[in-house]
Amino acid sequence: MVKSTLIYRNDALPLCGSVDDDAEAGLLEQKKKCKLIISRITPNSESQASIESGSNYVIHYLIKDSIVYLVICDKSYSRKLAFSYLDEISNEFTKLYGPETMNPDVRPFAFAKFDSFLGKTKKVYQDARAQSNLDRLNNDLADVKKVMTKNIEDLLYRGDSLDKMTDLSSSLRAESKKYRKSAQKINFDAMIRQYVPIACASFIFVFLLWYTLLR
Repeated sequence: MVKSTLIYRNDALPLCGSVDDDAEAGLLEQKKKCKLIISRITPNSESQASIESGSNYVIHYLIKDSIVYLVICDKSYSRKLAFSYLDEISNEFTKLYGPETMNPDVRPFAFAKFDSFLGKTKKVYQDARAQSNLDRLNNDLADVKKVMTKNIEDLLYRGDSLDKMTDLSSSLRAESKKYRKSAQKINFDAMIRQYVPIACASFIFVFLLWYTLLR
């Protein structure tokens, strides 16, 4: 399950974060660890990586256009879905704000209103049917195990940076486009399921009203 999402500029300026229940066991501590990860990122760091954090959580991050997108997930949550989620929110964030994020006068959490999109997208990725469909439609995605994995203890106690340790396969980047299209389709299907019954009920009501008045 997706627990929290954070968006930082690569100079460690926080741009946006999801509204979460910080009272949930361990979540606030995981957000602190996200700040540690940001401090360890260098120009040579992997563009995608997974950081195992304790026995219950994994922090996945994606670096794109000098912006770092992080998501805190349960350890059992699909890594494929986590990176698909990051890919989708990064594309939307870039489309909405783009060069605006690089303005030196930008204040912390200046793009907090993006939380509404984070909330909607998170719901899609929490839906068991969406997870099943995404896995089925993208079962040919390159093995996400090729994404670098580190342990949070390496960062805490050894002071490691997140410099490149492995080469990401080009197929992972290519196939992520398919993954994004599938995610968008699932998002559209979820919207249809939500609004079609309302539209049908409204149509029936208007028809009955029209029929009654004409009698």
